[in-house]
Amino acid sequence: MARTAVTASLAVLVAVGAAVQPQVTAAAGQRLAVAPAVGLLDVDDRIVDPFLAAEQSRAIVFLFASVDCPISNRYAPVVQRLHDRFAAQGVAFWLVYPNPAETPGAIRAHVKAFNYPVHALRDPRHELVKMTGVSVTPEAAVYDRQRALVYRGRIDDRYVRLGVERFAATQHDLQDALAATLDSQRVSQPSTPAVGCFIADFVY
Repeated sequence: MARTAVTASLAVLVAVGAAVQPQVTAAAGQRLAVAPAVGLLDVDDRIVDPFLAAEQSRAIVFLFASVDCPISNRYAPVVQRLHDRFAAQGVAFWLVYPNPAETPGAIRAHVKAFNYPVHALRDPRHELVKMTGVSVTPEAAVYDRQRALVYRGRIDDRYVRLGVERFAATQHDLQDALAATLDSQRVSQPSTPAVGCFIADFVY
């Protein structure tokens, strides 16, 4: 029965992906067309369009994560602080897992273990990955209330490159992007390089 339900859910996802061609493919910071319909699975195998689910929000942030990525896991406290600050101001947070090998049970346990106060979605077909243009975990993508992509990149500059870490971040890019978006200002650095585990290595 469970296998039948999952198969049916994946079939619907394929239909959604075939029917709607993603339009948000330009560089972050440009005023883009309304984001297309998106159908992602949550940890209960329900299909969710995160834009529709958060249509009353002032901004939406997608945080791409993976269960076994050390850099991604190191950012859990930062994600918690950002959520505590901005969720009350109308920002919707989604945690997105692009690794198709990570099961709903593993993701659910990961969210609990790291105390993420964020709804988790699965992107095994990399629909949202391609739409946002992210390439690693952790990486963030921010959409404004018109569903235009306004920021894509690192959470902060704590990691200079793989294996090289600052004692503390000197630039808080995601925080600044959210603050600017809530103030109806253009994000000064709409795209920044992120350091982490390569999503392309997640075979699907």
